[in-house]
Amino acid sequence: MVDGSEKYRSFYAKLICTAAKLDDPRIEEAFRSVKREPFAGPGPWWLNLGAYPYVQTPDDDPAFLYQDLLLALDHARGINIGMPSAHAYWLGACNIKEAETVVQVGAGSGYYTAILAHLVGADGRVYGYEIDEVFAARARENLRDVHQAEVRTQSGIASDLPQADLIYVCAGAAQPSRMWLDALRPGGRLLFPLAPQGVQGGMLLITRPDRGSAWPAKFVSRAAFVGCVGLQDEEAGRRLTEAFSKDWDRVRWLRLGGLPDDSCWFAGDGWWLSTADA
Repeated sequence: MVDGSEKYRSFYAKLICTAAKLDDPRIEEAFRSVKREPFAGPGPWWLNLGAYPYVQTPDDDPAFLYQDLLLALDHARGINIGMPSAHAYWLGACNIKEAETVVQVGAGSGYYTAILAHLVGADGRVYGYEIDEVFAARARENLRDVHQAEVRTQSGIASDLPQADLIYVCAGAAQPSRMWLDALRPGGRLLFPLAPQGVQGGMLLITRPDRGSAWPAKFVSRAAFVGCVGLQDEEAGRRLTEAFSKDWDRVRWLRLGGLPDDSCWFAGDGWWLSTADA
């Protein structure tokens, strides 16, 4: 059988990696290899450029799926398969290696779960957490032939998360979940949107050190996401909006405990972000 979307995927993968200013053949190959059709569902589809209204495609030609646009899973609720070039950029920042274990929070219909599974390879493992039962069922069906991927229909801030080399979060939060930090192996990375519902925040990349309460951290880019259930805080959102108006790119550390000093960019409950050089 002829693969009708192969030429679209090849162009799309090169396009989004170029847009992400990313020279990583493994990530380009992942986007080239994973078909979007099963994860999008039957067409026509609703597409979105970000801050603009959705536009419906005229039909179900798969060419419409291979665009660098948000692809709606539920356009009425604003739930999407995220912008491909943004995810390519974030995945590049995570430095994913073969045979690693990844926890994904907010799997949706499983598209980026499949991308992550491709990157960790046959000897790796990806656990996709999705609290919406309908999306979780779709993801499980879409990933039925990907043996290294497992979808769990539960909150991604549960206390029984597997030990992971990377936790990749696709839902905005007002703070890093302690469950995420505890699940990281030494040297493990957490990438999550420090961006409560309705806040234009940033993708924060944190690395767990071998010891100590100072964890290397930096913002990879600005970001906005649908909110992560259980990690919302209206007051923190207000303060984060103010904090992001200045010096967000100077953050260097996540500090756990202790009193914030003059290098504090933002302080949460029991944690704070520091701009100190060392």
